[in-house]
This record gives sequence, structure tokens and C-alpha cells, in this order.
Amino acid sequence: LTHNQRNWGFGLCVLHLRNVKGHRWNHKRVYRIYRELELNLRIKPKKRIVREKPDPLAVPQKANDTWSIDFMHDSLSTGRNFRLFNVLDDFNREGLAIEADFSLPAERVVRVLDQVIEWRGKPRVIRCDNGPEYISAVLAIWAEKRSIRLEHIQPGKPQQNAYIERYNRTVRYDWLGQYLFDSIDEVQEHATRWLWTYNHERPNMALGGITPKQKLALATSA
Repeated sequence: LTHNQRNWGFGLCVLHLRNVKGHRWNHKRVYRIYRELELNLRIKPKKRIVREKPDPLAVPQKANDTWSIDFMHDSLSTGRNFRLFNVLDDFNREGLAIEADFSLPAERVVRVLDQVIEWRGKPRVIRCDNGPEYISAVLAIWAEKRSIRLEHIQPGKPQQNAYIERYNRTVRYDWLGQYLFDSIDEVQEHATRWLWTYNHERPNMALGGITPKQKLALATSA
């Protein structure tokens, strides 16, 4: 029994012998044999692994200090899956871009970032996870040419990308999870309209109840 079920302890063995096999042996008798066969020593306890504490999330002090980028997934009314590529300025939680399409490879990510840089200016750091689009050579070469540092979060530590994770939840709750879209053009149109409202009209509790654009204006005038 213990050879076939190596993860069973004494208790399971007794219950199996009594309730499944119908043996009426006293549990003390079974335990005596269990000990004599040294079955209680067959599994060595594992050494506990000390959990690594994630690095604290840096708080940017000015616009374009750190951007965060991430993907979201959803599906059309037809069932076809699509993706959203989100870009956020961590300083004032301003949504800089939402790009929607069925496929968003690294080349497309780079193109979107270039478009944002044209009107916003380039960031010092771009924070991202370790997804295939982000760790590709295309993005690494692009960032090096632009003198932008890519900052990958630690694997399994999404809290290190907390700014955009919270933003993604707002995107989901405010509109993405509220409507069923028939085409990718509808998704992009709605995303563009919502992004303007989010930046200009929606109070952000993380900013003390003002909008991202108001936060930027206060920082500019200071």
C-alpha cells in the first residue's frame, strides 16, 4: 500500500485498510508494524525556502520619469480574442495610449511607444513584466537606441507593476467588462473616448481626488 501510495500517511493507510479493504486490525497494531518497517521515516521533510521580499515600488517625482506598459485580453461578440496594449505614466497615472488589435507583436509595441514619445517626450524608464513581447530583441534594441532603460519586474511579483495593474482594473470595470463589441474598430473607438475622459474628467483617488491632467498641470506650474 505504501509503495503504491507514497504520499499517504499512517492515518490514510489505517482508513483504507479498515474502510476499503475491510480489515478489523486495531490502529495500534497497524502503527506498530508501520514503525517496525520504518515507513514513518520514508519521506524526508523538505527544507523551508525563505521567501524573497519584492523590491519596493519606486514613486516617480516627475512626468516621464517612469512609464508602465502591459497587456489585457478580452473577446468580441463573435468569440474572437483581442488584446489591449496600455501605456501609463506612473507619476500622474495618466493613460498615454490604449492600442487594440488581434495581434500586438513587439514591432507594434515599438510603433505605439514612438507615437506617444512624439507628443509626450521620452521616458527615463519603462517598467514591464517578462512577457514575450517585452523581452524580445526588438524592444531591447529600440530602448537602447532611445537611451531608455527597460525595467523588468521580478517574476511572480505583479505588485512591482502596481500602478498599471490598478489602471488595468479600472479599464476592466469602467468599460471593457461592461460592453460587448462586434469589431476591433469599435473597441479602439471606445478606448480612445474613454481614455480622454479618464485623463481629463475622472477623479483619481490615488491622486487625492483630482484628475491625471490636473496633477500634471500642478506639477508644471510648481
